[in-house]
Amino acid sequence: MYDPVQLRTFLTVAQTLSFTQAARRLGLRQSTVSQHVRRLEEATGRQLFSRDTHTVEVTEDGEALLGFARTILEAHERATAFFTGTRLRGRLRFGASEDFVLTRLPEILVAFRQEHPEVDLELTVELSGTLHERLDEGRLDLVLAKRRTPPGVADGARGTAAAPAAARAPGAGAGGAGVLGAGAFGLGGDERGRLVWRDRMVWIGADGLRVDPERPVPLIVFPPPAITRARALEVLERAGRSWRIACTSGSLSGLVAAARAGLGVMAHTRGLIPPGLVRVSAERAGLPDLGEVEFVLLAGRGGGAGGAAAEALAAAILSGADRLGPGRLGS
Repeated sequence: MYDPVQLRTFLTVAQTLSFTQAARRLGLRQSTVSQHVRRLEEATGRQLFSRDTHTVEVTEDGEALLGFARTILEAHERATAFFTGTRLRGRLRFGASEDFVLTRLPEILVAFRQEHPEVDLELTVELSGTLHERLDEGRLDLVLAKRRTPPGVADGARGTAAAPAAARAPGAGAGGAGVLGAGAFGLGGDERGRLVWRDRMVWIGADGLRVDPERPVPLIVFPPPAITRARALEVLERAGRSWRIACTSGSLSGLVAAARAGLGVMAHTRGLIPPGLVRVSAERAGLPDLGEVEFVLLAGRGGGAGGAAAEALAAAILSGADRLGPGRLGS
């Protein structure tokens, strides 16, 4: 029988593709994480990760083990909850960013509601920046969103490198991090929250879209305080690349419709590219690199039943995070 502790470590490494980040999330030493993986590989007789000094990749056998590991851990958690006699109750206000609309997050929420039927789960789907603000205001208990970037990002309806616009993206708020406050450090931004997964941001648009490198970039963006909008405008300003807003929408479906119509390009997470859209060649279009993005879980200040429910849902999301990351779009 496979050790649940080792399986949980394996899932965390598979989600973060980093032994260092897995150790931080689990509160273990990196040597302990390596030991858990090695013992699990010995138990299965298969290599689960291919790794060198710079990269970690899940092998074909590792991919096969992911589903079994989730099933074993979910059964273990249900049995523990049954025999300890603990039942979670109360209201849980959960916010998820627009990025997860097309992923398999609903499957995780269905399983959570089945396991905790007396928890009143209230779901809010919004922009990551808005979710951060509502968490800081005490209007949400748990948030799954992009990690917030530091202030100083140019914004506005039209801009050039020589004329930065007035509005700026929000910086780190003063709200408490709550029960999930300790975690991996961010990419120069808000350090709160537990890292769920990391990916690169890319420029996407309709297949066959041509972006003239000599003309302002036609942008398809969320309204402020969207983190992807702030990142796109920031890198364009730094690169001295002029831009114009071709479409603004508060919903991902609106942005996707505009992009499919060929109105322009949008900054998006590489592993969550919506159907019907493709990566735009940044080199041919004269577009700057967008860098990386981190998705994190953050909890509010609330304790008691709400805090316990938030912890339980956070654990479920972290256990199933491989279903949310790159290549895990729903059908």
